[in-house]
Amino acid sequence: MADCNETLKELDRFLDNELASEAISDLSVHLEGCVDCQQTFQFHAELRNIVKLSAKQEPLPQSLITRIEQCFGTDLNEDSENA
Repeated sequence: MADCNETLKELDRFLDNELASEAISDLSVHLEGCVDCQQTFQFHAELRNIVKLSAKQEPLPQSLITRIEQCFGTDLNEDSENA
């Protein structure tokens, strides 16, 4: 069974559905019974939603786009053309 430290450590992976079903089950059981972890979970989930919505509404700064292109080179351009 998950404890608070394990739950907080795996929270992002839990929110991204990147955990095995057994780990998801363990963390879910812990979250149901732990008010502190529930609050942390709710905060992280809400923060993710706010960032996600903001990212959709705000255009990326050109400097960030340039840095991303430098990291990925032509792979990034080819992927966006094929989308």
